[in-house]
Amino acid sequence: MRLWLGLVLLGIVAGMAYVRLAPSDPARWHVMPESATPGDLAGGAVRVVPGDLAALDGIIRATPRTRVLAGDVAQGMITYVTRSRLFGFPDYTTLRQDGETLEIYGRLRFGKSDLGVNATRIDGWLQRLGQAGG
Repeated sequence: MRLWLGLVLLGIVAGMAYVRLAPSDPARWHVMPESATPGDLAGGAVRVVPGDLAALDGIIRATPRTRVLAGDVAQGMITYVTRSRLFGFPDYTTLRQDGETLEIYGRLRFGKSDLGVNATRIDGWLQRLGQAGG
């Protein structure tokens, strides 16, 4: 019985370590969907709003547990990784400036549903930017 409990605990710890330490490949995550159709997804959200990438970049960089994975304002596209507080699950958010429009694509890495976390985060950023999400 102790052996099984030890193996289960070891599996849980190994899984948590993998979630926190798995590398994030920019070639896989620094991308936008073919067409940025606004809406909520099972594992993320897409928003298309008027806005300025540099202004939103400043707001996002001030978000706890968030860092830039790839890109910058000068390139017109940036991808950020935001990790959950407790388990460190990574969510990826890619922003692209298209003229006067911002395309925003947030999605999870692990699992099938983010329980609306990405949509809530993106909409909060947009509220701070002074734009209506959706």
